[in-house]
Amino acid sequence: MNKKQFGKRAIVFTSAVLMITFVACSEDKQNETTPVSTQHSTTVDSHSATAPASLLPAFAMEDINGRRINLQSFAGKKVFVNLWASWCPPCRAEMPSIEKLSKSVDTSKVAFVMLSLDDNFAKAKRFMRSQNLNLPVYYPAENLPTIFNVDAIPSTFIYNEKGELLRQISGGNDYNSEAFRQLLK
Repeated sequence: MNKKQFGKRAIVFTSAVLMITFVACSEDKQNETTPVSTQHSTTVDSHSATAPASLLPAFAMEDINGRRINLQSFAGKKVFVNLWASWCPPCRAEMPSIEKLSKSVDTSKVAFVMLSLDDNFAKAKRFMRSQNLNLPVYYPAENLPTIFNVDAIPSTFIYNEKGELLRQISGGNDYNSEAFRQLLK
């Protein structure tokens, strides 16, 4: 391969990597300049609007033991769905606050669904173990429902007991707050 061909391939490869990185980690402008660790959200819907007409989708997932479970099996509980990946810095940053939130609410009435979008489930499991996080992690067993086709992660969806969407939040957040505890009460 001559220098000219090598140079063209290097430019194409670098451009592709930069484009993928930009798309994968894109966030709202508000979150771009505010590190997740310094955000102090006092209102539950500080990042996006509510869409109450959306219902908890029927969606097959795999749990850490390889069992298939349908997201709608959590109907009757409030459901906290977080789309994340182990390679996503804002996702990793908000995990401890989600774990604290899960420990402060009645999990017989609230289901936490940490839906990994990693390219393989083993990466998500390794990450959770390495961080000593005990949140329930799932992996898509089929294509994501339309509502979960988001532009950025992390993205969180909170549903009430009837399966109605209460909040949709894009970008990293501190979920260990009284506002979220009240929402999940």
